[in-house]
Amino acid sequence: MSKPTESELEILKVLWKEGASTVRLVNDSLNEVREIGYTTTLKIMQIMAQKGLVTRDESSRTHIYNAAVQEEDIKDALLDKLLDSAFSGSASQLVMQALGRGNTSKEELRKIKMLINKLEGGKS
Repeated sequence: MSKPTESELEILKVLWKEGASTVRLVNDSLNEVREIGYTTTLKIMQIMAQKGLVTRDESSRTHIYNAAVQEEDIKDALLDKLLDSAFSGSASQLVMQALGRGNTSKEELRKIKMLINKLEGGKS
């Protein structure tokens, strides 16, 4: 699976959220965060279609794009790359780094505790 660039990932996030979309809709969504030209968005999406990251329905004048990759699959691939390159494969180092930043909400900590409990087999 081809790993998306940052720009491609931004586009995939729009497609995962909105579903099948035109370039115009994707470009409008991207422009809510930062200004990007329509032709730039179009070119990136055409490249993404060549890479197999999106599909393109050309049956009408306005082409409709859809994510060809699942969000979880991309997250897994990106996390694997980060784990290997920055943390030598150590999940505990990654988690300690992330939690040590102090930006974790009480709700997120509660969910993390629930996940740890589940992974330990329900032990308290």
